[in-house]
Amino acid sequence: MDILYYILAGAGVGLAIGLTGVGGGSLMTPLLIMFGFPYNVAIGTDLLYAAITKAGGMVTHTRQKTVQWRTVGFLAAGSVPASLVTAQLLSSVFTDSSEYQGILTRSLGVMLVLTATVILLNGRIRNKTTHSQGAMAEFFNRHTDGVIFFAGAFLGVFVTLSSVGAGAFCAAILMVLYPRMPALHIIGTDISHAVPLTLIAGLGHLILLGNVDFMLLACLLVGSLPAIQVGTRLAARVPGRLLQTIIATLLFAMGVRFAVF
Repeated sequence: MDILYYILAGAGVGLAIGLTGVGGGSLMTPLLIMFGFPYNVAIGTDLLYAAITKAGGMVTHTRQKTVQWRTVGFLAAGSVPASLVTAQLLSSVFTDSSEYQGILTRSLGVMLVLTATVILLNGRIRNKTTHSQGAMAEFFNRHTDGVIFFAGAFLGVFVTLSSVGAGAFCAAILMVLYPRMPALHIIGTDISHAVPLTLIAGLGHLILLGNVDFMLLACLLVGSLPAIQVGTRLAARVPGRLLQTIIATLLFAMGVRFAVF
């Protein structure tokens, strides 16, 4: 019976991803915690889940030539080493997962709040950055590569600690730094960076920390992979923006709970 629940959970998250484009990590990790899985297992398993589910999207965007690989390279140059260092520190500093649960909880809460805020303000961010001028815009124009590298490092740390942020939050960073990049290229670049980041972070949790449940992972994939396709086909018939707003509101509430309590 538990296996059926996990498959249905994967299907529900997969359907939401297909309908709204909201990242799986921000939905899946809180759901697994609600099922009673320890924070560390929920995060580690979800990272590998994200890497596998996003890989197909990366292949599609690569074929469509909607990936800015230079940007992916600078993001990954910051995020991948930061992810490895974060996992290594958790492994070497703490002797048991219960000792770093508070770090994971607070990180999850912060990233859920940030992701929810980005989803709610997505249109305003896009519009404001497209027409932005001034000292900050000039700074970003001059030092884009350096800023994207440090943004990647930030993502590497907090995606490893929370499994959240490789999707919507990274896309918002790209919108700010590349205001004239086409939306489809932002999505393709975001997904193509998320795959190696979540894979490395997930492997770090698996190899260094032992935080992956393979039976759970398999059940989630069985449910989500076909459901994503169904959701994608239904997206044109469903008010996706309304669903995004509802999901973002729930994520914000859960984020506050994890961050504060």
